[in-house]
Amino acid sequence: QVELVESGGGSVQAGGSLRLSCIASGHLYNTNYMGWFRQAPGKEREGVAANDRYGTISYAHSVKGRFVISRDDAKNALYLQMNSLKPEDSAVYYCAADSYAGSGYIRVPTYKYRGQGTQVIVSS
Repeated sequence: QVELVESGGGSVQAGGSLRLSCIASGHLYNTNYMGWFRQAPGKEREGVAANDRYGTISYAHSVKGRFVISRDDAKNALYLQMNSLKPEDSAVYYCAADSYAGSGYIRVPTYKYRGQGTQVIVSS
């Protein structure tokens, strides 16, 4: 079992930045694969970025060049630096983890463990 706790969401104007954090606790061998996905009202879950323990990083096309994912295994932490935010980035952002689901941002919404989510609102 893994517990994931996100923080760092909030409201920001278009063009602004936010940094999301996720702290993992519990059976950390279940965090080989970690990432972020988001869900806006009325929309499906969308993988945003992934960063596995082996150094593989990937991004959704919609955020590539604006978002940066990183992890600090010494702190059991995963981060998402979001720059040049757009109104369409508004959503609840979730941290997710799995032990063997595989790399790639597309897989992140299917990861076994997820946090409670943190709201991001970007106004125009």
